[in-house]
Amino acid sequence: MGTDMITSISYSSDNGETWTTTANQNNKTEHLVIDVNVNEGDKVLWKGTATQTGYYDDDDYGDYVGSFFSSDCEFDAKGNVMSLLYGDNFKGQTTIEENGAFCFLFYDYDEEKTCKLVNAKNLSLSATTLTNYCYRSMFNGCTSLTTAPNLPATTLAESCYNYMFNGCTSLTTAPNLPATTLANSCYSGMFGGCISLVTAPNLPATTLANNCYSSMFNYCTSLVTAPNLPATTLANDCYNFMFGGCSSLNYIKAMFTTTPSSSYTINWVYGVAASGTFVKNSAATWTTTGVNGVPSGWTVETANE
Repeated sequence: MGTDMITSISYSSDNGETWTTTANQNNKTEHLVIDVNVNEGDKVLWKGTATQTGYYDDDDYGDYVGSFFSSDCEFDAKGNVMSLLYGDNFKGQTTIEENGAFCFLFYDYDEEKTCKLVNAKNLSLSATTLTNYCYRSMFNGCTSLTTAPNLPATTLAESCYNYMFNGCTSLTTAPNLPATTLANSCYSGMFGGCISLVTAPNLPATTLANNCYSSMFNYCTSLVTAPNLPATTLANDCYNFMFGGCSSLNYIKAMFTTTPSSSYTINWVYGVAASGTFVKNSAATWTTTGVNGVPSGWTVETANE
């Protein structure tokens, strides 16, 4: 990406005593690659002067473009990602300005699958004002990742977490998701293929957006219990494929009174366990069963809203 987005990237191998700065350039014909050799136990600090490290190009057939970390060894990520944009002035920065700002950051989108990130618990994604696609596919395909960072934002943007942890096959616990104001496709595909994920996070929003949870837990084959879904009114495609392929899932509590159908819940429980419990709003009059409603063979219980 050119200097209109990334002016420079700096790194330090001596805990910030000295820094090596790599100036970016426009009209590159090849990728700008920064190589750092490390030994076990080494720490490398990174900072940048940039408006964004990735973006969604509406004019180029909808392509995503980004800068990313790649590694030949397992590593942990710590610190505040805002330092990649604001350099030494990252403290107190909680607003992401540009769409797609951190998309693909730990995902080699050249599909070499070489980012061996293990622990991101202490990686701070401090922004509370998000933009469209800002964390899209940030950890996509990080098969060594076991621990995710906190996600503090309570108001989301379109596709902001889209495919964020998709294919993270070692991830066992999802981060808390406190957001109550959703946006179109905000969680779409977020944990798809996370085959080690056992428990889903609480999803407190009562007002949904189009595609907001579509394919969110698609093929999470170890997932046993879904979150309480408190929303009573569905939005277009909001739950499409949400739990599709979750072959161990045997409990769902969903308070919607809107009649489920292919407009809202297409294949949302395709391939779940053959028996289980579905807790339904006592005010709901719908009786839909099968992959778009209550899974066939499950017991239905009722609960007050």
